[in-house]
Amino acid sequence: MFYIPMSMVRIVHFMYEPSHYEIPRLVTHYIHFLAHKYPYWNRSNGADHFLLSCHDWAPEVSSLKPDLYKHFIRALCNANTSERFQPNRDISIPEINIPLGKLGPPHLDQPPNKRPILAFFAGGAHGYIRNVLFNYWKEKDAEIQVFERLPHNLNYTKLMGDSKFCLCPSGYEVASPRIVEAITAGCVPMIIDDHYSLPFSDVLDWSKFSLIINSDKIPEIKKILKAIPTETYSRMQKRVKQVQRHFLINRPAKPYDMLHMILHSLWLRRINVRLPS
Repeated sequence: MFYIPMSMVRIVHFMYEPSHYEIPRLVTHYIHFLAHKYPYWNRSNGADHFLLSCHDWAPEVSSLKPDLYKHFIRALCNANTSERFQPNRDISIPEINIPLGKLGPPHLDQPPNKRPILAFFAGGAHGYIRNVLFNYWKEKDAEIQVFERLPHNLNYTKLMGDSKFCLCPSGYEVASPRIVEAITAGCVPMIIDDHYSLPFSDVLDWSKFSLIINSDKIPEIKKILKAIPTETYSRMQKRVKQVQRHFLINRPAKPYDMLHMILHSLWLRRINVRLPS
């Protein structure tokens, strides 16, 4: 496999700040340069090359010249199937907030009986789905605690650790770092989205450790959660703890962590590529 290293931070630092619409053209020019200088792209039509990015420009890379990127693998956070993301070829990677000096959100381990809040979410009104969520649930229910602006006397991390379920609605993009935050907090994610291809779905059965609903089910959130038997919730929460290692970043990398999961996803898409002898 060949990695296409495109860093917008370095381009901005060493060259100039391109507009959102210029970035696909930059990537295309870079691909043409590589294809002209080395034989590897041309021998597979890019099928053994991949780009990894969580920036919002990345899904648009293949829009400029679809034929050039027909076999190219995109590893994206914004894995939106309504925006040409192809799960059988592309890779959905988790979006994660990395605090300064750390490798990810805090790891919490409260048992189910120490989680008095049924469901929790706090975040900005980014996108249609969150606006619907706020319309129905913002500061209206003691069990479904939904905030747009968290009061200063409340702690975001502690509330996740005290919650049985963490609501993970899409924002402007389908991916949200709250999914990883929920998992590392031992909180069962309730993912609210219409077009999200979930990370590592080749090997992880998300239905075993999360709830996934479409946006039209937002009014029924409390009814859905209340209908889950205690035994079922306990099994789901136990499985959340079991999959935590797949959403961790380690230095150096460790078996089954996020880096290994991404590499495994690449391998699955590479095994069916046959190169000319």
